[in-house]
Amino acid sequence: MPALPIPASLRRLAGSPWSDVALAVVTAVAQSAPLLFAHSDSGRPWHWWGYVVAVGASLPLALLRRAPVPVLLACSVVSGLYDLVDAVAPQPLWYGVLIALYGMASVSPPKVRIPVFLVMCAVGLATVGSPDTATRGIVLYVAAYALGRASAGFRAEAVVLAERAARLERDRRMDEERAAERERARIARDMHDVLAHSISLMVVQAEAGPVVLDTDPARASAAFGAIAGTGRDALDQLRSMLAVLRDDEDDGAAEHDPRAPRLTVLDLPALARQVEGAGLEVSCTAEGEPRPMPADGDTAAYRIVQEALTNVVKHAGADSAEVRLRWRDDGLEIRVVDDGRGDGRGAGRDLPSGGNGLTGLRERAAACGGSATAGPREDRLPGFEVRARLPLAAPEAGAMA
Repeated sequence: MPALPIPASLRRLAGSPWSDVALAVVTAVAQSAPLLFAHSDSGRPWHWWGYVVAVGASLPLALLRRAPVPVLLACSVVSGLYDLVDAVAPQPLWYGVLIALYGMASVSPPKVRIPVFLVMCAVGLATVGSPDTATRGIVLYVAAYALGRASAGFRAEAVVLAERAARLERDRRMDEERAAERERARIARDMHDVLAHSISLMVVQAEAGPVVLDTDPARASAAFGAIAGTGRDALDQLRSMLAVLRDDEDDGAAEHDPRAPRLTVLDLPALARQVEGAGLEVSCTAEGEPRPMPADGDTAAYRIVQEALTNVVKHAGADSAEVRLRWRDDGLEIRVVDDGRGDGRGAGRDLPSGGNGLTGLRERAAACGGSATAGPREDRLPGFEVRARLPLAAPEAGAMA
């Protein structure tokens, strides 16, 4: 059953000291009602003492939040004075005492509320002559105390739930920020790969074009055509990345644009042909049966090979390079080998391990749950080798945190 809506003005009143004042007034009216509306057997008005006690046992409730124990004692003592005269309406003056007991039980610590409650019960049993009245009073006292403790429990639970909700909200914002940081890092790696690869090829072609312009016009024309093709491809990829950034800003999400082209392992032969246009002979071989990969891992494989070939063009001075793919049951092994100057001594100078390219390469592999290394060739021949291993299953969330 849905809860009834509470007006905002009533909620503000319930949380302010004026609510205690209103409670004291209502209690005073309730305890004075028998004196106002009931008539004595003689027809004479009730003694003024009854009105004084009825109001006096209610007004301390206005301070219930500030001093619950003194308010309870005041209400109890004043209520006990009601029967000092006979010409008063026959009624138990319990409303103020029960409300004060409820308030004391709901806010006071155990070392205060328990002794006070026991003392009240003992005094009530000692001063009330009728067993029925004593039993009824004890039941009412226990009920008021229990309601007070239940109210305290509800408030404590509400505080815990509010803190939990705030903590979950903070965790959600932190997760979103971490996801945004990972997405920015991914886009930065992609932009670096695209720009470094494309510009390197364009520079090589531009340098080779004028050399053969007079002697081999057809080759020069092909070089300039390769520059234009490489530039268009780079622009298309950059537009896709920028479109993703715009979508992220508009939607508040870090998701890939499903319409944007995604480069995968299947695009590696085209990449090899593109690099060959820069004068580097590139071969691409594969062993084993190709297996489906997670989208991030598939793209990472392409980017790793692209970065490795870009470094060959920029730094190695190689004539040829080979891309070797080996499909295993649990992952894809990638090796990019060249025959350039990398010999263990020059590799450290020509292709520093701390460079942005190799750092991004390692980070890209790690983001997919894999690993990547770079160094001299394992067969000790001249040249450099980039090795990477990517899993066929996406990494778990805990491994990414």
